[in-house]
Amino acid sequence: MPNITIFNTKAPYIFLSVFVTAANGSNHEFDAIFDTGAPRTEFSDTALQYAGFLNETKPVSLHSGMQTQKYGKILLPQIKICGHSINKLEVFVSHFEKSWGIDALIGLDFLRQFKVEFDYSKGFITSDELPISKKAE
Repeated sequence: MPNITIFNTKAPYIFLSVFVTAANGSNHEFDAIFDTGAPRTEFSDTALQYAGFLNETKPVSLHSGMQTQKYGKILLPQIKICGHSINKLEVFVSHFEKSWGIDALIGLDFLRQFKVEFDYSKGFITSDELPISKKAE
């Protein structure tokens, strides 16, 4: 059965909440956006540190423009996006500017695992499991 996630069509990006479960079972909510131009999902180093997934952040200088600065990878035990759980997702650790107001950007690594449709006329994201034959490719 497909999941439906609502988003604001007037916002400049598709904002959504994602949920990460730590190895100790604690749950953490992160503010995220979909970034269909990002090949991999990225999380803010500050948000990961605050939630206890990262011991320390590294000093990073950002280049001009709204780009993240990736400097590491982390394996998240479980992440839930649009109602779908993914176990052991490796994500980039990146420096985000606080002014962006997000903790993560969801990349193509999520979108490739599910059938996802964005309906801007209704403000709906419809997502569903891919047939098993498609997941294996």
